[in-house]
Amino acid sequence: MDGETILETRELVKAFQGFVAVNGVSLRVARGSIHALIGPNGAGKTTVFNLLTRFLPATRGSILFRGEDITRARPAEIARRGLVRSFQVSAVFPDLTALENVRVALQRGLGTSFHFWRPERSLSVLDARARELLAAVGLEGQEQVTTVELPYGRKRALEIATTLALEPEVMLLDEPTQGMGHEDVGRVVGLIRQVAAGRTVVLVEHNLSVVRDLADRVTVLARGSVLAEGTYDEVSRDPAVLEAYIGASP
Repeated sequence: MDGETILETRELVKAFQGFVAVNGVSLRVARGSIHALIGPNGAGKTTVFNLLTRFLPATRGSILFRGEDITRARPAEIARRGLVRSFQVSAVFPDLTALENVRVALQRGLGTSFHFWRPERSLSVLDARARELLAAVGLEGQEQVTTVELPYGRKRALEIATTLALEPEVMLLDEPTQGMGHEDVGRVVGLIRQVAAGRTVVLVEHNLSVVRDLADRVTVLARGSVLAEGTYDEVSRDPAVLEAYIGASP
């Protein structure tokens, strides 16, 4: 982690008909770091992700990626720049094989992203890279398994593979371990640590043991605002953070 800021928000606000979901959030994410957003339910974490990737337009404030203002950029342009996200609900095609899912993500490099009527053999040039990505997330040997047949934890690994296929410089992972058993959580934590080499990861995560194991820096949100920021040890001892989580002063 070299300290250079790669992603920044300045006084970011999102209001919905009078309800302020995100209220003046300013973040600085260091290049090469794993930066976690945590907070109680309804704190505004996923809304911040939606603002960063322009799935929602900001009411006020600005977003900078590599020093360039992307506040009004289109979602597809933001992804092309290298800021790519995953979702809380696994966003893969259930009736395609694992290999086919990754191949769909890789099509952008061929300029054929929307040419689904072309023969399947025209995509065979992507197979080698698709297999490499599947192996990187622990799915080697499961290339021809239909995605709906994969266990939940493996589906999330597949989603990370499809995200990697877009060659992100910054990966935004929304609840990557949600709904997983202990074994799958450990596997995904190892996977995130592996794919973070050489790139920046921002994650929203409820499992604080995952945050403790992974995050270089933690931002705590509450009621749409930044409540605290620092290392995990620092924020976990903050009385305001403890009060937000347990509802009473320690």
